[in-house]
Order: sequence, then C-alpha cells, then structure tokens
Amino acid sequence: RRPAHKHAILRRLRAADSLGSCPEIASDKPGPLTVNARTIRRVVLPAGDDFEISGEGLDLHGTVTSATAGVERQRLRLLADAAVLANESDLEIEADGPVGHGDGVDVAFLVLAEKLGINHRETRKRCTELGRVPYESANAFSASVNAYEGGYEIFVKGSAERLLQMCSCVKDGNPELLQKIEAQVSEMARAGYRVLAVAHRPVDIVPLEIESFLNDMEFLGIVGMLDPLRPEAFDAVRKCHAASIKVAMVTGDHPETAVALARQLGIAGDEMLPATGRQISEAAAAGDAALRQLVTGTRVFARVEPHQKKQIVEQLEASGEFVAVTGDGVNDAPALSQAHVGIAMGRRGTDVARESADIILVDDNFASIVEGIKQGRIVYSNIRKVIFLLASTGAAEIVLVLLSLVFGMPLPLFPLQLLWLNLVTNGVQHIALVMEPEEGHELNKPPRSPTEPIFNRLMVERVLVSALVMGPLAFAVFWWQMESGMSESGARNMTLLLMAVSYTHLTLPTTGIGCGW
Repeated sequence: RRPAHKHAILRRLRAADSLGSCPEIASDKPGPLTVNARTIRRVVLPAGDDFEISGEGLDLHGTVTSATAGVERQRLRLLADAAVLANESDLEIEADGPVGHGDGVDVAFLVLAEKLGINHRETRKRCTELGRVPYESANAFSASVNAYEGGYEIFVKGSAERLLQMCSCVKDGNPELLQKIEAQVSEMARAGYRVLAVAHRPVDIVPLEIESFLNDMEFLGIVGMLDPLRPEAFDAVRKCHAASIKVAMVTGDHPETAVALARQLGIAGDEMLPATGRQISEAAAAGDAALRQLVTGTRVFARVEPHQKKQIVEQLEASGEFVAVTGDGVNDAPALSQAHVGIAMGRRGTDVARESADIILVDDNFASIVEGIKQGRIVYSNIRKVIFLLASTGAAEIVLVLLSLVFGMPLPLFPLQLLWLNLVTNGVQHIALVMEPEEGHELNKPPRSPTEPIFNRLMVERVLVSALVMGPLAFAVFWWQMESGMSESGARNMTLLLMAVSYTHLTLPTTGIGCGW
C-alpha cells in the first residue's frame, strides 16, 4: 500500500524488499526519464534549408520558420506527405484537444503535417495505400507504397543511418552531400535531438515486395525531435547516486543523442562513451567475457534492439549486480522477466509488459522508481524492527526461565503470565513499529546486499544484549523478593511488572539501532 501511494503498484509482494536492495537500474529514456511528449522542432533539407518549428506536444498552432535564405517549401511539403503516408498512427481532434493514437514518433509527424496545413486524413484518402512495411525495431524504418500525383511512390521514414544506406543516389552520386548530411545528423544528435530521416522513390509498378525496391532512394531530409527531460528526473538521479544506486540509460536513439541527455542528467560523465547495438552484437559474437566488459564499462546504451536489452541485463547479473529494469513494450517482456525487479509503465505499457513486471508505474515517471526504492527500504526496516522486538523479548523470557531452572528456583512466571506479557507489550508496540514513517536517511545509505540475512550481525548483538540485560535483571529481582520473604505470587507479580517496564524502556528505544542497514 505504501509504494502504491507513490505511484508504484506492486504486483508481487517480494518486489518491495527487492527494489529496496537494488543497486542498479536500467531505464528506458522515453517515459521514465522524459515527459514522453515527442515534438518535431527542426527539419533540415539536403540543400541546407533549416526550418524551426514551434509548439509543444500535440499543440497544432505552432509555426514553421526558415533559418536560411533559400526556402524549399515544396520539398518540405513532400517530406511531410511522405511522413504522413509511411505512418501507422492517427490524430483525432476532440473537444478537449488533439488526441494521438499509436506510436509517439508517428503522431509527432502528423502534428508537423497539420502545422504545415496538411490534413493527414485527406492526404491518405487521396493517396491510396497499395502496400506497407510496418515499423520493426530491428529494421529501424517503416515504408509504404502509394498512388501519388498520377504515379506510384515508395515513402520511407526511420533512422538516418538506416535510410542513408538506401539512398545510393546520395552515396554514389554526391559524396560531399553525404558527408554534409552525416555532419548535420551528428550536430543535431549532440544537441539532444532524436534524429530521423525521410526518403522516397518513384516506381513504375506496384511492387509485390517493397523491401526489394528500397534502394536508389531520394533523400528528402532529416527531422530533429525533442522529448524534454522530466524536471524531477534530475533530482531522482541525484538521489540514486546518493544512495549508491547506479543508473543506466537504454534507448534506441542515436548514440550522440543518448550520451548528451545522459550527461545532462548526470548518468554519464564527460569521458563516458555509449555502447551501441552494433558493438553489443560484435561483443556477443566474441564471447561472454567481451560482452560483459562492454556492458559493465558504460552507463549509456544506444541503438539497442529489444533482445539486446535482455543481454545487457544478463551480463549485469552475471557480474554480480542486482538489477531493476524498466520497459513498456511486448519486446521488453524478456528483459523484464530476466531482471530481479521488472518495472512496467502503467500509462503507455502493453499488457504483456505489465504481466511480466513486478512493479507498475502509474505515472511512467523515474522519480516514482526512486520513491519506490525508499518505501521498500522503509518497509524492510520496519519489518526488522518488529522481528528485533519480538526476538529480544522472547530471548529475555527464555534466559529468565533457564536461570530459574539452573538455580533450582520456582518458575518466575507462569505460562499464562508469559502469554499476557507478550499480548500486552508486543501486541501493541509491534503494530506501531510497522506503521512507522520514514526516518529521513533511507536514501543516504548504500543498498543492503540481497544475500544479507534478516538477522545481521548488529541485530544478533542487540538481541543478545537485550536478553542478557533483561533476563538476569528480572531473575535477580525475583531472587531478591523470594529471599526477602515475599510470597511466590508477589514475587511473580513484581517480576512481571519489571519485565513489562523493561520491554518498553530497554527494547523499544533500541529497535532503530538494532535494525539499521
């Protein structure tokens, strides 16, 4: 219930303890670390025309202005048409405003088209779709073939690196233009943009297999998309570092984009380089040792495919880490299941991801993970306090009875009195201990080892001290009362009163000390 109040719903009870002791979090960039409101802010055409686009998220009232003198508006509209047609999402205008349905990247392209005065539904109706290649993360592009202006056109959008491989006209016909485009991609990625590209190719016939025609494409331009970092993510990452929790960013974005955002958040230092999906594949082919060295040597992973996320988790676990992983898609399910703690997104996560996870974030916010870690530590600490209270008082009673047997004395307390003592003292205090709020230092200490037992050395020492103080003290009082001529019942009553006072004044004040990390 406590983590749920902080937007982290536990599907499995063990997750509270596991998350509290987790020293490594591998997080997606979209959602947990960003506001998940992708917005196209720049479009750069091959000739160098640079367009700035205003507006945030689904706001359709942004303006498109050119930062260069030569303005190719017609080519910009062709790029927008291509992105609308090679698109699997939809945008509806409702009473409360625009609502996007589908992938956030596709929706952002529809918003761009609306800002240019292009109605995406009319465009799709006019340009009949005759074939499609859906987006797959392994391909890094989507494509469609459409009837367009009296002929047939293949439109493609996806990662700039992937589309440049298809544009032989750029590669073979003009190497200088290729270098210019690659420099533009790199510059935008370093600025924190997610960089995508759009291309097209006229064809005489409708191809049965579109993939075989994805060559000799004409490069239309690159698009810079921003998904702003959550303001609370900065403080959340700082708290993780204070708690000795390492944070890794796993994303499909361009490596320079990923490392730029990771440095802003404090996840990566100035000298840290990202590990790309290609490097992971090469390291995996070289063996587990090479892959483990690559994975443990960085905190930023870019252009990562879904199956590689599971490989990252496996290698972190093999190196002795206790790992928590975030995910939202069907392809994230293997990594969520593999991790010690799987964390699914509640808003944009798929049912498969949520079923594979131990925890669901209601608000898809990384700060909620950190809050869940704190609540997990509070819960575990309070459980320890209760166990310490029960164990120390029980041990004192055992010492008291054993001493009476060793010295041949009558029983200091009858079984009924022991039951009454446990009911009145432990039956109330332990409920208060369970409900104790945070002490304020939960995130200022490193996570405990997952293999550490409930009874650590400090708890054992405190239980023994409590038992060896309360037990002999109660026996000494009982002995003294008997030697003073008091009746057995009177001595027992006095011993019972002393034990009750001892539980309150000796055991309870030491629970926080005895149950520290």
